[in-house]
Amino acid sequence: MSLSSLDILIILLYLLTLPVIGLVMRRRARTDQKAYMLGGNNLPWYMLGLSNASGMFDISGTLWMVTLAFVYGMKSIWIPWLWPSFNQVFMMMYLAGWLRRSNVTTGAEWMITRFGKDRGATLSHTIVVVFALLSCLGFMAYGFIGLGKFAEIFIPWRVVGPYLPFEVPAPYVPHFYGLVFTLFAVFYSVLGGMASIVWADVLQYLIMTIAAVAIAVIAIGNLSGQVLRVPDGWMNPFFGSRLGLDWTGIIDEVNEKIRDDGFSTFGIFFSLMVAKGLLASLAGPTPNYDMQKILSTRSPCEAAKMSGLVSLVLLPTRYLMIMGFVVLALLNYEQLDLQTASGAIDFEKILPSAIQQFAPVGIMGLLLAGLLSAFMGTFAGTLNAAQAYVVNDIYVKYLQPGASNQRISRINYLVGVIIVAISIVIGFYTQSVNSILQWIVSALYGGYIAANVLKWHWWRFNGSGFFGGMLAGILSAMVLPTVFPGTVELYFFPLLFVISLAGSIGGTYLAPPTEESYLKRFYQQVRPWGFWKPIQEKVAAENPGFVPNRDFKRDMFNVAVGIAWQLGLTTFPMYLVLKEWTYLGASLLVILGTSLILKKTWYDRLEGT
Repeated sequence: MSLSSLDILIILLYLLTLPVIGLVMRRRARTDQKAYMLGGNNLPWYMLGLSNASGMFDISGTLWMVTLAFVYGMKSIWIPWLWPSFNQVFMMMYLAGWLRRSNVTTGAEWMITRFGKDRGATLSHTIVVVFALLSCLGFMAYGFIGLGKFAEIFIPWRVVGPYLPFEVPAPYVPHFYGLVFTLFAVFYSVLGGMASIVWADVLQYLIMTIAAVAIAVIAIGNLSGQVLRVPDGWMNPFFGSRLGLDWTGIIDEVNEKIRDDGFSTFGIFFSLMVAKGLLASLAGPTPNYDMQKILSTRSPCEAAKMSGLVSLVLLPTRYLMIMGFVVLALLNYEQLDLQTASGAIDFEKILPSAIQQFAPVGIMGLLLAGLLSAFMGTFAGTLNAAQAYVVNDIYVKYLQPGASNQRISRINYLVGVIIVAISIVIGFYTQSVNSILQWIVSALYGGYIAANVLKWHWWRFNGSGFFGGMLAGILSAMVLPTVFPGTVELYFFPLLFVISLAGSIGGTYLAPPTEESYLKRFYQQVRPWGFWKPIQEKVAAENPGFVPNRDFKRDMFNVAVGIAWQLGLTTFPMYLVLKEWTYLGASLLVILGTSLILKKTWYDRLEGT
């Protein structure tokens, strides 16, 4: 099915709306640096929550999750814990409040708040800036080329080429499309800053919600009177030591996909995934758009509400769409074009192929506008984070500490254009450096966990320890894949964590503790729980009215309940589309039960967050 005039009109209207948003928000963003980077901390928490959820509704993630649900059925709900998806629960329960109470503009600035201004603190600040910029550039480059390849499926070059005064070689058609759509994202994000990004994201969320509901309704209608041909256990989210899914005689090629993924011994995989996920969640958010949205809220209480809203608005909508496309793909598998040029089956083509085959006129336009805007929202949010690190943590901190608001505004524009240009250049070489970029991003995140868990929870941990832990983790994550070739990265995570932890502790004891005044100020302001007793005693001696944070048990209880709540929000829309009423009822009971508990143990106590 090709794009109709109505579909094209919907996409054009959306694209033309973006520059308008940027121009409207431009004056507000030019007020000062905080207005540009954080929306002046005046944006409502529910808009920031919708924006954050919208930024997570990206093309590549949705494509991957449709593939997972097709292959693994209801067992696919666990695999996003690799990210981990439940980190939003940790943010919701307490970490968003801790981060917002820090009162900083970026994650690198947070390092000074925590570690002071000695040499170790400078090193920790530097490595976070490097980490943030490399990861932002990597994500922007991948998004650039990924968007172009997605657009090429629906807008063939033979349709566009005759209307252009120049020729684009076939290998670079995706790059051309990526460049065109990137320019729209750059315009509104660079002009209007965070406020512009949030308003555009809210518009995108509304578009995606309409499209998701429509696809789910179509799938439910198609399923009436038919039975899905799936393996035993596909409908059941639970599992044993092995996955236990056999597609033989149904779609034989899926068995090969499961072997290639390395998920057959699911029990071991799941245990490592949970261990890594818990540690990654305790470490807090990485210095990207998620962190910037939290820092943009008005208060710690609103930061917690915003993080909670992300799961509530993202999961039901996203999984209505995911399972809708899965059901349509299973019912009409023979109609899907999943073959690559080499003749192999690529199950990651299920989403674009299903959109082409089953999305009706108008809905296809909404879907494509929504998915394109999802890319642009993620791209714009990542660009905003990269700008914040360059302008706030390099330019203002080291080059022009007394720069005027007008000058900072111009520098924001210049930095935004330069960062985008670099990411586009990287994107043009993505076909040749894809594995290298993936390696770098994986290495960066591999080295992140140990040092960032300790920074919240251990008073003696200092800037030298942070630098040592990050550096040891990053370097070992670069080396381990060559030592264990062909091994799923998750399986050598325990070794990676131990090396990074050793670097963190070794670096800590090779340098003196952080200056006491910084530690006391941080402890009083952020009020973390953990191993802070020496600092707690000194703060209490100077301020007898100070009440330490004794909420560890309640926070962990809320995290456990919140993860169950999040799983209910995931399974409910999936079973609704599948018309599995018993499982649907169980999901609803989980949502209602956990919501009542969290109302009392979390929401009612937020004002003191």
